[in-house]
Amino acid sequence: MFPTHRPRRLRNHSQLRRMVRENVVTTNDLIYPLFAVPGDGIAKEVTSMPGVYQLSVDKIVEEAKEVYDLGIPAIILFGIPTDKDTEATGAWHDCGIVQKATAAVKAAVPDLVVIVDTCLCEYTSHGHCGYLETGDLTGRVLNDPTLELLKKTAVSQAQAGADIIAPSGMMDGFVQAIRAGLDAADFQDIPILSYAAKYASSYYGPFRDAADSAPQFGDRRTYQMDPSNGTEALKEIALDMAEGADMLMVKPALAYMDVIWRVKEATNLPVAAYNVSGEYSMVKAAAMNGWVDEQRIVLETMLGFKRAGADLILTYHAKDVARWLDQTNSLF
Repeated sequence: MFPTHRPRRLRNHSQLRRMVRENVVTTNDLIYPLFAVPGDGIAKEVTSMPGVYQLSVDKIVEEAKEVYDLGIPAIILFGIPTDKDTEATGAWHDCGIVQKATAAVKAAVPDLVVIVDTCLCEYTSHGHCGYLETGDLTGRVLNDPTLELLKKTAVSQAQAGADIIAPSGMMDGFVQAIRAGLDAADFQDIPILSYAAKYASSYYGPFRDAADSAPQFGDRRTYQMDPSNGTEALKEIALDMAEGADMLMVKPALAYMDVIWRVKEATNLPVAAYNVSGEYSMVKAAAMNGWVDEQRIVLETMLGFKRAGADLILTYHAKDVARWLDQTNSLF
């Protein structure tokens, strides 16, 4: 009891605070998202995401080199094709934009881990994550036929040199289908980072500008999770683990830290948190208006993800975080 017990004793010195700190963020935790577009010399800033760009493959390579030099171990690639169709051809074609970017990055920076988003919404003319029933304007995706497209996409990405496959469409059985496809194509050693608990969130708005992936009609609530549900996430991760997932993701992160914690408690697999576009853009807008200290609030948020149980953090802040961590050993 007070005055014998004084917790402030361990807070009075900056070095002592470092010594007893329970959670730390390092560059090893970070994954940086990149958006690849066809062409050369293209670096088009995303209006709703200051500091984030759509990049041609040559610019992707430049960015990958910078990321690697900052000590960030991995990127995740998204693609915006020239043409879209109902078969999502750009997702699985050998000359698809993600396949080209993957091959170029692995040739230029072989030690950088390249994760590829394995989904179809950027490549379909209707903007949904798979086959739609003919004439259906509700956004209900045909699950089982879509698995074949995802399998083809994953194998094509692996052939291009991808280190990790990250399926994000929330189709039932997608991990099992992709694992079977990779194994049959002799890619048994490529891990799957499953978007295991991906919610139908309002925080994705700026991403849809960056990836040109907004649905042309309906929404994604028939396949992405209801934000009201937490226990359902445990069911989803259990199924993905049983199907062969090697890592699990919770998306979004900031409003779902309870889910990150519950997922981490329920598994011995690495857990990733996706600090999504809306979360990024809100901080950027507030910082640009002088309402918040960007560095302090971003680093505090990263610590929050770690405290919630995240082993990995996908974030558009990654390069800034790496620079800030290099400048100081003490966040506060």
